[in-house]
Amino acid sequence: MPHRTLIRGATVVLPGELARTGVLIEGGRIAAVGAPPHSRADEVVDADGLHLLPGVIDDQVHFRDPGLTHKEDLHTGSRACAAGGVTSFLEMPNTVPQTVTVGALTEKLARAARRCVVNYGFYIGATAGNLAELKRAGRTPGLSTPGIKIFIGSSTGDMLVDDQERLEEIFAETTLPITAHCEDEATVRANRARLKAEGPLTVHDHSRVRDHRAAVTATLRAIDLAVRHRHRFHVLHVSTADEVEILAAHRDFVTAEACPHHLFLDTSDYARLGTLAQMNPSLKTAADRAALWRGLIDGAIQIVATDHAPHTLEEKEAAYPASPSGVPAVQVVLPLMLNEVNRGRCSLGDIACWMSDGPARIWDIVGKGRIEEGRDADLVLVDMSLVREVRNGEQLTKCGWSPWHGTTLQGWPVRTWVGGRTVFANGRVETEPVGREITFDHGRGGYWATQT
Repeated sequence: MPHRTLIRGATVVLPGELARTGVLIEGGRIAAVGAPPHSRADEVVDADGLHLLPGVIDDQVHFRDPGLTHKEDLHTGSRACAAGGVTSFLEMPNTVPQTVTVGALTEKLARAARRCVVNYGFYIGATAGNLAELKRAGRTPGLSTPGIKIFIGSSTGDMLVDDQERLEEIFAETTLPITAHCEDEATVRANRARLKAEGPLTVHDHSRVRDHRAAVTATLRAIDLAVRHRHRFHVLHVSTADEVEILAAHRDFVTAEACPHHLFLDTSDYARLGTLAQMNPSLKTAADRAALWRGLIDGAIQIVATDHAPHTLEEKEAAYPASPSGVPAVQVVLPLMLNEVNRGRCSLGDIACWMSDGPARIWDIVGKGRIEEGRDADLVLVDMSLVREVRNGEQLTKCGWSPWHGTTLQGWPVRTWVGGRTVFANGRVETEPVGREITFDHGRGGYWATQT
């Protein structure tokens, strides 16, 4: 008989409502919502005073595996996910070697099956010469990908694709959804050269090198390609108020996301954090940060994702510009957002839409994103009254630090289930690789086709 778990007494975040009810898990799926308190179960979880949310789906992480595993690997990154209530992730292709062929994608999926504590999927990356591989990629289990990632700026290896002819080919001739890092490389290079001529660069110059114009120029260019070719497109890590306005005008076709570093930090934080606050796209102003929140509330931006990009402290503390860009966030993103619920900025329903249901709909993820009968039992139980401080020493990411070190937050995950199996509880995280390959439905049509 399949193992049965009854979560009893929680306030459950359901589509469109919160309800204090029971949820029964059986065989890795949600068997019942509204289960009676005395339903037969092998395990009963008394969740009085707690809230049950669908597991977080983070559609943008860099787990560095293979090739750069001194920073992070699939095992450590997925364990950090479990502790943070993230039950599924989609990983970017700029590893070593890069995931730019169907063969590399298949190898990465096999590696993840041996290492991941939570569910996993991997983008295939575009280069100037791999159009045939992008056209071969699909959504067949065992070699499935959510979509194509393009670096229109800020690339590694040979993944920069900013030639117009190559971009036109990719948008015109491929069928998978496309997502992109949008910073205009020509603008970045010109800014860097001008600032270097004025004197030695410091980290405070990073937001002048990767300025508003670099982000807006590339985002406009990518949206133009998507609209002309009628190709599903998702804008990663929006950082400026201008981009929010652009997205609002295209919200019937293009989707977008905001990241915690752009929602909670701005250029004033360089003085406190130095190169720990260096990321691409760069931090922008407090006004831009406020605009991102308005974009989320108003629907111009649909989801929150981390762009979890770990580097060791030794690497990050190098003098700018030798310091690498990126910050870790999978373990703290949900507590950061729950703290905002407690502050009254948003609701638990918003959190479920932005961090679970929205990513599932954008990427056509099967069986996840909501607490409904028949869906996968990827769940997170949170204590909205629990107050804790973010501490570097408690980070499970291999890099072992957080830009939010020392920040006190109210609202934390206390238990996480992946496929009905507990992967985090009582401060302990599962070590066995119980995560599964994410399944994508090629025919669902994305966010705008699946709003119900």
